[in-house]
Amino acid sequence: MADELSHVHLTGRQIRVLAHPLRIRLLARLRGDGPATATQLADTLSTNTGATSYHLRQLAEAGLVVEEERPGSGRQRWWRAVHDMSSWQRSDYADDPDAAAAVVWLETFQVNRFVELAETWQHGVSRESAAWRDTGGISDYLLTLSPAQVRRLLDELDEVVERYARADPEPGARRVDFYMAALPKPSSESEVS
Repeated sequence: MADELSHVHLTGRQIRVLAHPLRIRLLARLRGDGPATATQLADTLSTNTGATSYHLRQLAEAGLVVEEERPGSGRQRWWRAVHDMSSWQRSDYADDPDAAAAVVWLETFQVNRFVELAETWQHGVSRESAAWRDTGGISDYLLTLSPAQVRRLLDELDEVVERYARADPEPGARRVDFYMAALPKPSSESEVS
């Protein structure tokens, strides 16, 4: 079994810093692929080392990444993410309009990234083995729930996902992008007596 997953509930400052296209990609790479140098990240993300270094320092100042000591690495600076998962609650930023705008930006980024991943999967699924072709999929459900029920549902699903994230990979395993969303209908459309 893998180590416990580390988690950070983003502060207003952290969410504002993270709401940037290159920073979110840098953090995602460090979380997914492990420690790297600014040069390696620049190559992977098709950007320049100067921009990568600057944005890594911004993430470090916000406490989202740290420099990692590597014996024999000379002048190269290695960076790693300080957490495996991050979360936020919109209500935490009710008095911080910039953080509230950052939440909207981050969630929009996530939706766009999901669309990109889903399209890539759909275009390449015919080249997959039968086992993998029948694995990926998208489901949708229309539920009638109270806010407390939605929170419990998401908490229970988080527990299941975290259990799988900590598990040792089985033979034939590969990385899977897993998205989860609960999107309440506007109150005018969905009130139930």
